[in-house]
Amino acid sequence: MHRGVGTFASFAAGFSFVSILTTVDQFFFIGFGFGGAAFFWTWPVVFIGQLLVAYNFATLAARFPISGAIYQWSSRLAGPTFGWFTGWVMVVAEILTTAAAAIALQAILPQIWTGFQFMGGPDADSSPTSPTGAANAVVLGIILLGITTVINALSVRLMSAINTAGVVLELIGVAVVLVMLFTHVKRGLGTVMHATGATTPAHSNQVFAWAASALMAAYVMVGFDSAGELSEETHAPRRTTPRTITRSLIVSGVLGMLLLLGGILAAPSLTDGTLSSIGLPAVLSDVFGPTAGRIVLADVAIAVFACTLAIQTAGSRMIYSMARERSLPFPGFLSKVSKTNGAPFVSTFVVGIGAAIVLLINIKQSAIFTALASLCIGMLYLAYLGVTVPLLIERIRHRRDDLVLDGVDEHGNPLFALGRWGIVVNGLAVVYQVVMAVNLLWPRSAVYDTTGHTWWLKWSAVLFIGLTLVAGFLIHRRNEQREGAKQAMPYLPETAGMEAATA
Repeated sequence: MHRGVGTFASFAAGFSFVSILTTVDQFFFIGFGFGGAAFFWTWPVVFIGQLLVAYNFATLAARFPISGAIYQWSSRLAGPTFGWFTGWVMVVAEILTTAAAAIALQAILPQIWTGFQFMGGPDADSSPTSPTGAANAVVLGIILLGITTVINALSVRLMSAINTAGVVLELIGVAVVLVMLFTHVKRGLGTVMHATGATTPAHSNQVFAWAASALMAAYVMVGFDSAGELSEETHAPRRTTPRTITRSLIVSGVLGMLLLLGGILAAPSLTDGTLSSIGLPAVLSDVFGPTAGRIVLADVAIAVFACTLAIQTAGSRMIYSMARERSLPFPGFLSKVSKTNGAPFVSTFVVGIGAAIVLLINIKQSAIFTALASLCIGMLYLAYLGVTVPLLIERIRHRRDDLVLDGVDEHGNPLFALGRWGIVVNGLAVVYQVVMAVNLLWPRSAVYDTTGHTWWLKWSAVLFIGLTLVAGFLIHRRNEQREGAKQAMPYLPETAGMEAATA
């Protein structure tokens, strides 16, 4: 690979994966539908929980700056077999997440021009949860995946340049949107203390409904670790990557919270059903007016493009990293890298084609937005746990050791570390992740089964994860039989020191 990724481009990788302008626009209606205006408070809860996770990832990124970060970290903390399953879950999750990001165009493009509603014609219902809207989302998503796959395969520099430009435009767009929202408020801050506007409560108990509304924030604040996926392509990764992992989440968390608050306070109505069906795009159209509103939504569409590009990039690096160590079938083929531009082009096509297949399978499923989002993010949380749980175990094992933080970054400064707070931060991160993973994968009919009477749809997340693990077991067993003792970890071997990784 070629080291062509600078500090801002590394930040852009994480920020564009989160992509608040994309995901807040895409999923606002879900959170509001479950929890009403009070769903705003789920955002700071998820933000704090994910920040705890990010600090642990930053510690490992400084010591193991390798592509396929989650897989590599887990393998070094808990052994190659456990790490393989963590990497396998992450690969499947990133393919699903790429698909989920691509269908976000449905929440944007038909609002700009009805001609983008190909399925059912321009007068058809474009709501993402309607049959025609969901089918059209698949069409738009596959077109987007074709474009991002070509770009990712052509050049790392082109991908990085487009991603960076997309992040700059997104930041400008967020700033403009926030100014307009907070200069057009129609109600006071007390609005967010009540569940006004909720239309699809997950349970008669408000606590359960509020927990369901937290899915929206959980959908958004993931992927900050993708800066770690580009470590082998980043200048001074031991110094740069830990900072960009945490900064991308902090910037996304703060700006996203303001977007939510501004959207709720500036909405024309909280009770007419618009916020629980269309969501934030409807507020933007009202605040900016028809023409300016379309310009803003065009900026959001650019953010969707950059987001899909970034997620596909992260997924391709994960496959490349595992194949390079002969941990996947067809390792020589999947680990191919272009000699001219350093792009792992084969793994890029695998992610793009895999995401397109996911969309085609779900073309007639009107719950594709909620079901696919919950499933892919739930799997990401499980993969993240594959790092934080063994890291916590190692911290506890060495809690009485007088460990010295050895090692310096490329500038001669001490590596990023949590010091004496390591066990506390790590422990709280694990507790948060377990609770949120259960919340994401809970078999809610409103999320996974819009028919209300199809049991396998309701339990589809649990069933899919079970099948993923069974398939992973068969692949891993066959791989061990084929490779045997040839499997190795050629990059940063164990002599780097487990103590350094867990201090």
